[in-house]
Amino acid sequence: MKIFRNFAIENRQTMRLYSDEELAELLNQPIFHLIGDCADELGVECYVVGGYVRDIFLERPSKDIDVVVVGSGIRLAEQLKKKLGKKAHLSVFKNFGTAQVKAGDLEVEFVGARRESYQRDSRKPIVEDGTLEDDQNRRDFTINAMAICLNKGRFGELVDPFDGLYDLEDGIVRTPLDPDITFSDDPLRMLRCVRFATQLGFFIEDETFEALSRNADRLKIISGERIQDELNKIILSPHPSTGFDYLYRSGLLQIILPELTALDDVQTVAGRAHKNNYYHTLEVLENVVKASPVGGRLEGALWLRWAALLHDIGKMKTRRWEASTGWTFHNHNFVGAKMVPQIFRRLKLPMDAKMKYVQKLVDLHMRPIVIAEDQVTDSAVRRLLNDAGDDIDDLMTLCEADITSKNSQRKQRFLQNFQIVREKLADLQVRDYKRLLQPVIDGNEIMEMFHLKPSREVGELKQTLKDAVLDNRVPNEREPLLQLLMEKARQMGLKTE
Repeated sequence: MKIFRNFAIENRQTMRLYSDEELAELLNQPIFHLIGDCADELGVECYVVGGYVRDIFLERPSKDIDVVVVGSGIRLAEQLKKKLGKKAHLSVFKNFGTAQVKAGDLEVEFVGARRESYQRDSRKPIVEDGTLEDDQNRRDFTINAMAICLNKGRFGELVDPFDGLYDLEDGIVRTPLDPDITFSDDPLRMLRCVRFATQLGFFIEDETFEALSRNADRLKIISGERIQDELNKIILSPHPSTGFDYLYRSGLLQIILPELTALDDVQTVAGRAHKNNYYHTLEVLENVVKASPVGGRLEGALWLRWAALLHDIGKMKTRRWEASTGWTFHNHNFVGAKMVPQIFRRLKLPMDAKMKYVQKLVDLHMRPIVIAEDQVTDSAVRRLLNDAGDDIDDLMTLCEADITSKNSQRKQRFLQNFQIVREKLADLQVRDYKRLLQPVIDGNEIMEMFHLKPSREVGELKQTLKDAVLDNRVPNEREPLLQLLMEKARQMGLKTE
C-alpha cells in the first residue's frame, strides 16, 4: 500500500521521558494526593494506570483517570467521596467491582487489581482478585500497562514491567504477553490495536500483527456496536487509511466490511484495466480528511468520512466491459446508495438522519462530476442544489476529493470546473433559489383541484411543475404554473373543470 505507508511516520506522536521525581511533580494535583492519602488510611496500594499514564509521556491532555487498587476499588472510591463531600458524585457498579467518582471536570474510575480467564465463546472474563502484576498482565498493550504509584511513600514511582515506556519511545504497539492469547481471549483488542496504531501514528510490532491475522476470525463473536465504536475512532484519526491498511492486511476488514475489500479487484480485457477502486477509495478518504479536518465538528466529519469510504461500493455490482467504451460502472452510485442501509444495519450504525445523509451523498456523488464534464448550466446546478439541500457543501467536498487522476491536466480541469459549479451554487443561494425551487402549487392543492387521492397521478403532476421551475421554462408564479398544470392534466385524461 505504497501511497499510504508514510502516514504513520507523519502522524507520529512525540513523547518525553520523565524521572520518578518529575512524574511526582506532574501528578502534583490535589486529587492524586487525596487518593493516595485515602489508600494509606485503608492500608492498600493504589496506582494510576492505563491511558492517563500513557498520555503523560505523550504530553496529551487527559481528564479520565483509572486507578487500580490492590484491594477493594469500591472502598477506596467511597473513602474519596467522604473526603470530597457534596462536590463529588459516587457511582458504584457492584457487579463489575468498580466505582466512579466525578468531581468537577475530573472523572476517576476505581477497580480492584484482578486476574482474568476467558472461555472460547465469550469475551466476558471470569474475574478473581489479584496483584498489581496480575492486573498489568491482563492489559491489552504495553503502552497501556504502565502504572504510577499514588501512595505517599512511593508517590510518582513508575511500575513498567513490559517496557511500555520504550515502546512509546519507539512508536510500537504490542501486547504484554502472548498476542494469540491476548486477542483470542478478547477479540475486540484486535481493533483496539489497529485503532491505537492509527491514532498515535505507531507501528504494530511484527509478532503482534501476525497474531491479528491468525485470530481475525475470532472477531465474529464481537457485537456490531463494539466494532463500529472502534471503527469510528479509526475513521476520525488524522490518517484513517493507515488503519484500513492494517485492517485489510490482517484479514479483519474482510470480516467487517467485505463490500469495501471487494473493490480490490482489477480486471483486464484487451489490454485495458480499470483502476483499483479499493485504493482509490482510501485516497478519496484521505482527500476528504485533508479538505475537512475534524476541528470542532466531530459528528459531521465522521459521516462525511463514512460517505467517502462507501461512495464506490456499488462498483463491483455494476462493472461491465463494453468494446466501444471500455470499462463502465453505470449507476454504481444508485446501487451503492441501496447498499448503505444494509451496512449500517449490520454494524449497528444509526439508522436515522445520519444514515440518510451518507446514502444521499453516495447517491449524488456523480452529479457534480457530470455537470463539471459538460457545460455548467444554471438548470443543472439548480437541480443539484434542490436535491442536495443543506448538504451541498459536503457533497462538493466529497466530489472534489474523488478526483484522484494521475493526469495532472485532467485533474486541474475538473477542479477548475468544480470551482465554477461552486460559484454558481453560491450565486443561486444568494438569490434565494432554495426558497423558490418548490412550485407555488403544492400536492394538496392538486388533489383538491382534480378530486384525487394520493396517487401516481398526483406525483406526476407535481413533477411536471417542479421540472418546469427547475429548468426555468416558466416563472414560479401561480398563473403560468396553473396553465401548465391544466395542459398536463388534459394529456393524462383528467377532468379539468
